[in-house]
Amino acid sequence: MNPIQKITRHSLLQLVPSTRKARIVSAGAVFMSMCAFGAIGVAPIANDPADLPVTSVEQNLELPNLADQIAALQQDEQQFIREERIRPGDSLGSLFNRLGVDDADAQKFVRTDKTARRLLSLKNGKRVQAETDENGLLLSMRATIVDGKGGDARQVSVERKGDKFVSLDTPAKLERRVEMRSRDIQSSLYSATDSNIDGGSMPDSVVGQIIEMFSTNIDFRSDIKRGDRFSVVYETYWLDGELVKTGRILAGEFVNRGVSYQSVWYEDPLTKQGGYYSLDGKALKKAFLKSPLEFSRISSGFSMRVHPLSGKWKAHKGVDYAATSGTPIRAAADGTVDFAGNSGGYGNQVVLKHWSNYSTAYAHMSRFAPGVRKGSKVSQGQVIGYVGSTGWSTGPHLHYEFRVAGDAKDPNKFKSLAQQPLSQAELSRFRMAAAEMNHRFSLLAPSGNAMAAR
Repeated sequence: MNPIQKITRHSLLQLVPSTRKARIVSAGAVFMSMCAFGAIGVAPIANDPADLPVTSVEQNLELPNLADQIAALQQDEQQFIREERIRPGDSLGSLFNRLGVDDADAQKFVRTDKTARRLLSLKNGKRVQAETDENGLLLSMRATIVDGKGGDARQVSVERKGDKFVSLDTPAKLERRVEMRSRDIQSSLYSATDSNIDGGSMPDSVVGQIIEMFSTNIDFRSDIKRGDRFSVVYETYWLDGELVKTGRILAGEFVNRGVSYQSVWYEDPLTKQGGYYSLDGKALKKAFLKSPLEFSRISSGFSMRVHPLSGKWKAHKGVDYAATSGTPIRAAADGTVDFAGNSGGYGNQVVLKHWSNYSTAYAHMSRFAPGVRKGSKVSQGQVIGYVGSTGWSTGPHLHYEFRVAGDAKDPNKFKSLAQQPLSQAELSRFRMAAAEMNHRFSLLAPSGNAMAAR
């Protein structure tokens, strides 16, 4: 037989299997076969593949048994997740009812367990999520609680473990965002921050920080006028798309009567202590508070006096602040606890070491604040203890000493002392952060509005 054969239409169709009742678009397959055999064919194929017959194949497919699948699903335990917000006048019973929880044991646990009971202190509008089974028994429950004092966000949860419940209190995993806002003042600072423009109103905590940042240069009771403008860059923390808390202002600019005052937050990466600085790196806050007590009167100043117990004429090397027992005592400046304990006539005393050779002492405390111990870091304004009458004292008061190289000095002479300046390395890092914030200010400022800066 000649190895090179002529392929006819009839012989080509024999290559295609005849399959009963199966629809196969055979034209394409035949055309590919033609191409393949064309490599050895000696004659061209002139017929159009579209003219070739089309055959069909029919095959019975076994469908799944839906009844069996439904029965299998019914045998599995069903779980339901619901979310509700706290409403005015809510009780645990009404909240459980909306969450679909029908579980007396769960109610009892939440009411009696110390950690779980924190869920009862949720404010209106806060979200609570619960997971139940098909019978309404509680499987888990959780909510995020923000500490009003420290601003720490905690996730409090209740979980079923067999026939019992356990409660957990863990740090909430929050998403940090940086937001920018700018406002023009038409009547007052608070009305400007309450306006629902530029993404909504600003939290009250931001307003308080604005006043604190610029109070050295601006008297917010008398200096504010219509047409003033301010811009802020601040932190917000979110959980599941809901704002949980507002953080620190990272930078701020206030234009008062045509003069621009700017401030940038800088934090030491090692000590985590920080403060606000102008764009050229100068500290804005004073190094020491005017008073370590918020509300008090001076009962004895830094001077010679007759000692109330010994009756002898003696130098009084500090300032006595009369206050009721239990009044919080604040750290006058950032520093490290050098001593915390009983010190004879001083009673319960805390001594703080500050930058350079400055230190402060706080005597006659009734008790120390939690975490205040030798070596611990404190920030300016942080509560370190409470007014008492321990040691040689005739009544509740704070004896406050300001020391330079260990010698007591009159603190009134150091009220204008500036905060510790940044080192060269810190200044380099600060300038990078300041440049970024200054760029943000330029984005928020009205176009073509030139102002003097301070």
